[in-house]
Amino acid sequence: MEETKVKIRAFLSGFFRTAALKDSDDIFALGFVNSLFAMQLVTWLEQSFSITISDEDLDMKNFNSVDALAVFVGRKTPDVKETSSLAS
Repeated sequence: MEETKVKIRAFLSGFFRTAALKDSDDIFALGFVNSLFAMQLVTWLEQSFSITISDEDLDMKNFNSVDALAVFVGRKTPDVKETSSLAS
């Protein structure tokens, strides 16, 4: 899951400063996300993690923090095991 969080943080850092952002911080409540960015985030998640996000998945709790995003991606890809040695 840590590798997933690293990817998510890297994506978010392209849009706003994430140095002080904790993985549990609500990026919607902090004002970092508008509707356009939310759609970009969904598209990026689908492409980056080879997942499909359905209408039923579009629940704020799945997308409101780095932690929530990582858990969501993990649920959508349960058979994928992160191993840095196999990633090369």
